[in-house]
Amino acid sequence: MRAVQLVEWGEPPELRDVPVPEPGPGQVLVKVGGAGACHSDLHIMDAPGPPPAFTTPLPFTLGHENAGWVERAGPGVTGFAPGDAVIVYGPWGCGLCADCREGRENYCRTSGGQGGGLGGGYDGGMAEYLLVPSSRFLIPLGTLDPRQAAPLSDAGLTSYHAVRRSLHLLGPGSTAVVIGAGGLGQMAVQLLRALSSATTIVAVDTDAGKLDTARRMGADETLLSGDQAVTRIRDMTGQHGAELVLDMVGLDPTLRMAAQVARVLGHLTVVGLGGGALPVDFASPPHECAVAAPYWGSIPELMDVVTLAQQQKVRLLVEHFPLERAPEAYQLLRTGKIQGRAVITPHG
Repeated sequence: MRAVQLVEWGEPPELRDVPVPEPGPGQVLVKVGGAGACHSDLHIMDAPGPPPAFTTPLPFTLGHENAGWVERAGPGVTGFAPGDAVIVYGPWGCGLCADCREGRENYCRTSGGQGGGLGGGYDGGMAEYLLVPSSRFLIPLGTLDPRQAAPLSDAGLTSYHAVRRSLHLLGPGSTAVVIGAGGLGQMAVQLLRALSSATTIVAVDTDAGKLDTARRMGADETLLSGDQAVTRIRDMTGQHGAELVLDMVGLDPTLRMAAQVARVLGHLTVVGLGGGALPVDFASPPHECAVAAPYWGSIPELMDVVTLAQQQKVRLLVEHFPLERAPEAYQLLRTGKIQGRAVITPHG
């Protein structure tokens, strides 16, 4: 089969021919319908060497945001049949530690929640087939198309987890600010609208087109990034700031903005992997504003996301690319020219 693999650190990935994996006991071979291209892939590709705790040897297949159809199941697998449409939960934990037992395999105490395409010794799904090490990582999609649903496993799940942990703050009169209106930000806006109808949602970005999309997806106000956006958010919140600020970018300028528009006792959640640093002193972020950097989400939370998608309460703008155009998709992603999510479709 063909697979998009990282062969050398700091070099672009290559399309290579590799053997089709054979599922062993408890494992499932998935025919990949869609594999999302994610910014975290760019960070891995650009790294001069293995990141900390990264144990996967080169070459390995990229792609940690996957959905498709069951091709073959190994001995002992029940509940799935060939042809079933499934989405793949991305962070593959040990299944035995306390966090894994509660479905939080993203915080596995053994593997650090790394899955295929991100480390942990597993190939990802940017290939014609993906070997999933356990059937517990598969969630039925029902009538959802795997080529459209693949980004739900990361863009959807990560955004859902980031929003859900702060819902108790988002009552009537509250404000939630989403900085960055790309694929992650668009999903966060929709989830805020679906889960907290009372809150005022503000989307901030440098791209007017993405802001137009955010407004169509439920944002009450859209602002071009900059000092005027900070002033507007402060004004509309009576100078108190927003109860929840989601930074879906994570660059130095966006983190500075996040600290400026958060409120006392609010939540400032850093989701983006831009590599910036949040300025912290006695007055910034505001007093007792909780700062968190969540990682992915739990298996039950992905089940929630799939249900919301089945109910048509969330959707992602998806641009499809065949496997041989994966490098082009990554380049468009790098230059900010993907409006939603780029999804590689190995089987058309």
